[in-house]
Amino acid sequence: MDLGLADRTVLVTGGSSGVGLATVRLLLDEGAKVATCGRDADRLAAAAKRLGAGEDRLLTGVCDVRDAAAVGAFVRRAGERFGRLDGLVNNAGQSRMKRYPETVPEDWRDELELKFAGVLNPLGAALPLLRAAATPEESASVVNVNAVLAKQPEPRLITTSAARAGILNLSKSLADELAPDGIRVNSVCLGLVDTGQWERRYTRYAEESDAPRGYPEWQAELAADRGIALGRLGRPEEVAYAVTTLLSPRASYITGTSVDVCGGVGRGIA
Repeated sequence: MDLGLADRTVLVTGGSSGVGLATVRLLLDEGAKVATCGRDADRLAAAAKRLGAGEDRLLTGVCDVRDAAAVGAFVRRAGERFGRLDGLVNNAGQSRMKRYPETVPEDWRDELELKFAGVLNPLGAALPLLRAAATPEESASVVNVNAVLAKQPEPRLITTSAARAGILNLSKSLADELAPDGIRVNSVCLGLVDTGQWERRYTRYAEESDAPRGYPEWQAELAADRGIALGRLGRPEEVAYAVTTLLSPRASYITGTSVDVCGGVGRGIA
């Protein structure tokens, strides 16, 4: 099905790897123009090379979403390059593996700052362009990449769970606030996805274990431990499909909702 994204412009934060990179690739495949940023210049350059899109289709920039001035400058570059902005994907973020007794005040401050700045800074900078692009026929769209932790707290990720819950609440409020402007706001709540974060954790495990299991076996045990019904970790492109669908004009009557992409690990009914 044609998602109607040809010649539309979308900005994706955290687009150098994982879900962000998969989303950029899918958007380009659908004919969209994409601006994407990341903190690591080398990883961003490598990602752009793999994508193989020309400057008329893809803009990249080094940017930390916690830096409002840098985010604003990148959004302005995107507007100047492509002339409009129809969608925003707030994807930048990471998880912090700590239980409550292990946390210090800096953990809470850093986690809350990253999660909230990762939504508020890009949205604040992009809002004038999104408003200008929205029409009665075709809305603009914001998708916040979140996690099932927002609705199903994990004690081993206590700071991240709390921050994710706040972002889910914020997303719902923003959907109400921005609907009169023709801007839809939705969330995609992912479960465990096979990205660089889990590869790095496996590397640490393998280095510390006397008899390390292979990566597939380690993943299967991890899935069983976390109660994932499908018995495996997700793939970045599986999340990207949901994100891209919500950006599409085909989802024009969907706002204020969240879509779980988590292999059945979610136990809630709402």
